[in-house]
Amino acid sequence: MSAPASLGPRHSATETAPEGTIWAPTRALGRAILVCGVLIMLAVILGRLDLVVLAAPFAVGVAVGLRRRPTREPEVAVELTQDEAEEGGGFSIALQTSNRDTVPYDLAVSRLTFSSWLDIRRGDRPYVTELGGGLTSQVDLRATAQRWGHQDIGPAIGYAVACDGLMLSTMVMTSGVVVRVHPAVPPFRADETMPRSSALVGVHRSRRSGEGGELAGVRRFGPGDRLRRVDWRVTLRTRELHVAHTLSDRDAEVVVLLDVLHEAGESGGVNGSASVVDTSVRAAAAITEHYLRQGDRVALLEFSGFPRHLRMAGGRRHLRAALEWLLYTRTTEGAGDPPVFGIDPYLIPSSALVVVLTPLLGNQSAEMIATIARAGRSVVAVDTLGPLANRPVIGSQWTAVAQRLWRLERENLIGQLREVGVPVTAWAGAGSLDQVLHDMVRMAAAPRIGVR
Repeated sequence: MSAPASLGPRHSATETAPEGTIWAPTRALGRAILVCGVLIMLAVILGRLDLVVLAAPFAVGVAVGLRRRPTREPEVAVELTQDEAEEGGGFSIALQTSNRDTVPYDLAVSRLTFSSWLDIRRGDRPYVTELGGGLTSQVDLRATAQRWGHQDIGPAIGYAVACDGLMLSTMVMTSGVVVRVHPAVPPFRADETMPRSSALVGVHRSRRSGEGGELAGVRRFGPGDRLRRVDWRVTLRTRELHVAHTLSDRDAEVVVLLDVLHEAGESGGVNGSASVVDTSVRAAAAITEHYLRQGDRVALLEFSGFPRHLRMAGGRRHLRAALEWLLYTRTTEGAGDPPVFGIDPYLIPSSALVVVLTPLLGNQSAEMIATIARAGRSVVAVDTLGPLANRPVIGSQWTAVAQRLWRLERENLIGQLREVGVPVTAWAGAGSLDQVLHDMVRMAAAPRIGVR
């Protein structure tokens, strides 16, 4: 243990015991009083003064030890340098034990409890020190966050021993603090343009002509064309005024929909296996960060027993709000199919790209995706089940047959989604949506055949 060190901005939790609390006697005090009483009683009964001499050291030791008794209990505090971290990142924890009394403590013991998703070296051990009056002892610990979410640190408990081991304080406890661990953002990019764009300013190529950097061709000069768009090579060759025809650059609206109606797999932290919810949250964080940094607008939806929604917005502040929103993602607890209130597709902008992160483990998810697609929205389904779909299951002789039937049923479900125009792709990090977006843009630009 060491003296308090400066750790910068702190986030702490402290619990203070009221003044005047009576300390409890220890077993050592009870044994000393018992020995003195027995020796004096024997001395009176047997008339032996030597027994009084033997009892004197015990009586004097108790009297000297209790000459100054503490009136205040110790204080325990947990302080953090920061209240947020990222998966795999570290932060510092300070466990403090304070003596607000003038009487020194022979021993001060403190211990910290914390979430199982925090890796704190030697953090679960009790720490013992001798603490003088008015002093504070501090233990500096280094923690590593293993999984996203709200991770609890504390409560920390502590007690003290004083008066030469004759008095013991009652247990004191902190209220604990919470660390917000943001999901690790895997590498992601989407180099393809968007099937649809909305506003007039952005980085995505539109199918509409206008001011932009994407050359669509050269045409004759017409009313309203700007002189700076004149293509002088073609003009000099044809002897007629021609201008460069460009496509406008627009921003896009992206809706990331997390299907967490069902959970599968076990979470092993940032360096271990990933469950469906882990994959969905990390993929949503990557997609959201990518499009927000491009200047697009992003909204978040959750499809579960208790749906949630984060409004459409853009900018750095919205990225922070989106990461905070993802920390509350939970699969629906309990067995059986939970109640689902559904998602109204007409609440989704018509020009938005809807990226659905789904394990496709139920008909309700497929019906929800198909409903949004039939409403005229551009929908991409990203399979978050991944290798879990092919993991062998140990059981009876019929387990393999049942698993094979389940795989066929799931492939049939994916085929039905593709029939209604919803492409399904597996989440593979960087470039996961490039081929899908390329095909969607090509289909959107294809000429339409009308039927009379």
